[in-house]
Amino acid sequence: MTDLTLVIGNKNYSSWSLRPWLALKQTGQSFREELVVLRQPDTKARILAHSAAGKVPVLKHGAIVVWESLAICEYLSDTFPAARLWPADSAARAHARAISNEMHAGFAELRKNMPMDIRGDRRPDSRAHLVQGEVERICQIWREARQRFGSRAEGAFLYGAFTIADAMFAPVATRFRTYGVALDDVCQRYLEAVLDWPAFREWEAAARAETQAIDFEIFRQPR
Repeated sequence: MTDLTLVIGNKNYSSWSLRPWLALKQTGQSFREELVVLRQPDTKARILAHSAAGKVPVLKHGAIVVWESLAICEYLSDTFPAARLWPADSAARAHARAISNEMHAGFAELRKNMPMDIRGDRRPDSRAHLVQGEVERICQIWREARQRFGSRAEGAFLYGAFTIADAMFAPVATRFRTYGVALDDVCQRYLEAVLDWPAFREWEAAARAETQAIDFEIFRQPR
C-alpha cells in the first residue's frame, strides 16, 4: 500500500507539518501534499474533511488516517522499517524517543515567543531572551545526543544518521536562525547540518515561494 497523502499547513509557519514531512521524505516513498492555508474562513472545514481532530498535519495511507506529528512519524517508522527512522542501538533509540516526546509536549514559551517563520529575519526584535531557560534545555539535549551517540556514528545529526528526533527539532533550528540565538560550536554545527539537509532545503524553498492572499500575523496563536 503506497497511496500516501500528507495534509499540511503553510510551509513558512507550520512547524508541526514540517516534522512528518521530513520523516516521510526520508522513507523515499512518493506522496502527495495537500496544503490547507491556515487561519482562513474555510480552514477548519477543510481540515475536518480529513480528520475529526481539526488540526494539521494528517497522513492518509490508503484507508488509514493518522494525525499528530509524532504519531505520524511512528507510523512511518513501523510501515517503512528500511528507512531506519529510529536509531538501531537500543540506548540511542530510547534517548531519541524521550527527547522527541519532550519536544512534542513541552517548550510552550518558545512556541509562544519564537513561532516558526522561515522567511523572516527577526534578530533585531528577537524574543530569545524571554525563553532562555528553554533554549538552554534544547542545547543541553543536542549536546548530550551528539556527545553520547552522534559522535560515535557517521553523520552530523543527533544520532549520526537522520532520525525522527531530528525531524522533531528541525523547526527549532529554523527558529534559532530566525531569532539569532547564539549557540556553542556543537549546537551550531548541528543546526547547520539540519538547515543544509537537502530535504529541509526543499521545504525551505517552497516556504519562501509561498504567496497567500492573507499572510496572517505570526505572533498570534503560533503553531
